[in-house]
Amino acid sequence: MPSGRYSFHDTHDDTPLGEERFSCARGPSGWRYTAQTFSASGEPEGSIDLTLDQYSRPLRLELRHQGWQVRGGLLDGLSWVRSHEDDPTGQHAREGTERAHAFMGRSPAFLIATARLLRLQPGSTTRLRLVNLTDPVLAPHTIDQGWTLEATESHTTDSGPLLVERYRVADLGTGEERVVHLAGDVLLAAPGIELEQLETPPSKAVDGPGDAG
Repeated sequence: MPSGRYSFHDTHDDTPLGEERFSCARGPSGWRYTAQTFSASGEPEGSIDLTLDQYSRPLRLELRHQGWQVRGGLLDGLSWVRSHEDDPTGQHAREGTERAHAFMGRSPAFLIATARLLRLQPGSTTRLRLVNLTDPVLAPHTIDQGWTLEATESHTTDSGPLLVERYRVADLGTGEERVVHLAGDVLLAAPGIELEQLETPPSKAVDGPGDAG
């Protein structure tokens, strides 16, 4: 069960933006990622609890950040409810649905989950629609991304061979690209995200076929 700590920073000037202390593991339904998030000053900011089904689809999501909350999952596409802790009765909560494949956000959990969903072969490319939950208010925006698995490389470690996947991820609306390195269910590197601590080795990819179509 991998666990550790990611740090976030501004990709333009390296300003620290906070950190995420996570753990993830296979579960009865597929795979689960949980984490607590903190500001750059160390104050608690929120949490994430993401569960994937056996096909690596987002079965259930609970995301909190600075008083905002999104609960969502699979229901004829993606469905979610967005609310604020100052509205305990949910009177002003907003529901949304979208014919999209998965959620996206700042947490590395979303990149890992999307890669597991796609299950690309080296050299292959695909595109998919995502609901991006943007900080600080977790506002949902629909985006289209292109994913390419550029290469896989095996690295020798003390606990055995480690297979590292290199993805190129493109925002098809803006043309912006980034390179993401994954090993099993751990993000090793991505723009604005650093793996600062890893207490146990990454697990292998979640079993079960994925399908973004």
